[in-house]
Amino acid sequence: MKPDFSAQDTAWMQQALALARQAEAEGEVPVGAVLVGPDGECLGKGWNRNIAEHDPTAHAEIVAMREAGRALGNHRLVGCTLYVTLEPCAMCAMAMVHARLARVVYGAKDPKTGAAGSVFDLLTDSRHNHRLTAQGGLLGEEAGQRLTDYFRRKRARPGL
Repeated sequence: MKPDFSAQDTAWMQQALALARQAEAEGEVPVGAVLVGPDGECLGKGWNRNIAEHDPTAHAEIVAMREAGRALGNHRLVGCTLYVTLEPCAMCAMAMVHARLARVVYGAKDPKTGAAGSVFDLLTDSRHNHRLTAQGGLLGEEAGQRLTDYFRRKRARPGL
């Protein structure tokens, strides 16, 4: 069954896609994320920065959560929703659990390392003391195509 997405969900994911384009323009893997508070206010934005920052943890989701934590003055992001263009990896998924997010909405599935149901299901695992709602597929074709095109171009360049 496909999840129902609101017009607001679509608008936030479009912003995440714009951030993915920013990542790609900077030579990063094109993933973008927007973190929205329970009141509907944007608290954090991020795009992949791990290459530029020489930081393996600087995924779009982590960057957005760090910004939101600073905005709230709290490491807990209770009631917040994270919109991200690619299904979270295990690192990002566990950060979301620890931050106590309410929901994650992602675009493209990640059949190699996805931790929101594709390979692992860390966000809803009953062994955690907190679980969140995960909904995938919102603008997933666009997000997935951007990633596919990026990696095709990267593989086509010698020395990369």
